[in-house]
Amino acid sequence: MIIVMRENATLQELSGVIRELEARGLRPRPSHGNSRTVVGVMEAGAAQLEGVASLPGVEQVSTMSTSFKMVSRDFRAEPTVINLGGAQVGGRNFVVMAGPCAVESTGQLLACARQVKACGGSALRGGAYKPRTSPYSFQGLGEEGLKILAAAREETGLPIVTEVVSPDAVPVVARYADVMQIGARNMQNYALLEAVGRERKPVLLKRGLMSTIEELLLAAEYLLSNGNHQVMLCERGIRTFERATRNTLDLSAVPVIKQLSHLPVIVDPSHGVGHSAYVESMCRAAAAAGADGIIVEMHPEPAKAVSDGQQSLDFGAFARMMDAVRPVAAAVGRPLPDADRPA
Repeated sequence: MIIVMRENATLQELSGVIRELEARGLRPRPSHGNSRTVVGVMEAGAAQLEGVASLPGVEQVSTMSTSFKMVSRDFRAEPTVINLGGAQVGGRNFVVMAGPCAVESTGQLLACARQVKACGGSALRGGAYKPRTSPYSFQGLGEEGLKILAAAREETGLPIVTEVVSPDAVPVVARYADVMQIGARNMQNYALLEAVGRERKPVLLKRGLMSTIEELLLAAEYLLSNGNHQVMLCERGIRTFERATRNTLDLSAVPVIKQLSHLPVIVDPSHGVGHSAYVESMCRAAAAAGADGIIVEMHPEPAKAVSDGQQSLDFGAFARMMDAVRPVAAAVGRPLPDADRPA
């Protein structure tokens, strides 16, 4: 159930509604928009809210038809905007997050960070903990990798995006990361979702390999219901019968999610297609489809990368991709920041 306050409702009236709900043993969750405030009471039925509609400042009490409550546009009509080191994810600009799949060394990561910065990227991605399909594949440098990411942030000013793979790892990752990424294989790891939800840092939640849009939104609901409202959703491709690409990048998910939810949507073309030759065109397509940004894998020498080299752009290809995406993003009213210099 949601309680919609009148457009001119005062803070005193809102406080009165919240006190009344708490007196009834309910847990009100206010969401403040530009023009009005909505108070969600997710566990309440109609009988528990009897008489609330007549309280001062209340416009209406209504049910929520979706299974995902706080993620829904019924709960918050205006888009959520997340501040990321000066970039506004979900705001006017198109945001580019880029970097290697895995942090391999200080030299490798600093080279990537400088290139991202030079080309107008907004954030540096890099994996310190890597959940891999094979137990024999490179699993990441762990906390040492987080320290290297922090050093790159110190030099370039770029916020860092890195994956957290277990509830036990949340405290250490939270100490270093600006954005905590929950990968596709962990989208329905509910213990991890709850642990990250208790943090107050931005989250990038990736869609599972075989998950529906509704399942993605319900996973996000775990984060919001635990108190973390700084959530970005990521379309990274789903598994289909098609073998020409690593996955099938579902760009139709962008407008669907935008209609259903107020959360920003990021597209991951690298995992979506799995081949560097196709990444640039999917980056342009993501901008045209209305995504709030992209997250892209790049590496100084993709052929020598310890993971995902086949889908990583080299520095020249990354610079060309940024130049190709820039006019598309501008054409749909979502310009990229200016590049510092050509690479």
